[in-house]
Amino acid sequence: MNVNSRDITADFAVIDSGSGLTIYNRLIKRGLDLLLVAIIGPLLLPVIALLWVLVRRDGGPGFYGHKRVGRDGNAFRCMKIRTMATNADELLKAHLEADPEARKEWDESHKLRNDPRITRVGRVLRKTSLDELPQLWNVLKGEMSFVGPRPIVRDELARYGANAWAYLQMRPGITGKWQVSGRNDVSYDQRVAFDVEYNREAGLLTDFGILVKTAKVVFLPTGY
Repeated sequence: MNVNSRDITADFAVIDSGSGLTIYNRLIKRGLDLLLVAIIGPLLLPVIALLWVLVRRDGGPGFYGHKRVGRDGNAFRCMKIRTMATNADELLKAHLEADPEARKEWDESHKLRNDPRITRVGRVLRKTSLDELPQLWNVLKGEMSFVGPRPIVRDELARYGANAWAYLQMRPGITGKWQVSGRNDVSYDQRVAFDVEYNREAGLLTDFGILVKTAKVVFLPTGY
């Protein structure tokens, strides 16, 4: 789904620097993504199905797709197992209006350590990152990669400033430097710095190292 890509690239110029335009990132990386999906996809399908059933018990949908900005500014639906209540928007609005500290935290990072929208099952899924397994579909479609910048919404691009190119040149990743370098304990500016750093050094060994570290993070969960 390629919507708003012209608007995005008009607002944030893509500078041809870094490694985002190398043969590895444009061709080889895609082939490796497809190979990994072919290997682990069949093994994870039963897990995804089980999680879907558990989440569906409250009557809401099992999957959730939220619009994110992809490579070259193309928008796509980033798939996840639903971890929030069906009335999440109303819960968030009421919480931010009643709690100034929560409003400040939300404005700074677009995340809440004590998020009233997240269900009990959802908290477990987020801490283990199991809610992101459906993104294998995004990888298969070419919208995401196994390793890359964290998928962001359009409004967040403004926080990248002159470094927006570092994000727009790459496919967003299921995992990346942010996820294995402190995750929710780092500031947004640090997150942007991680994306710039990854763009400039992305390669086979870098991606392999991040995947190994990701496996450790899953068993030592820090997500929320």
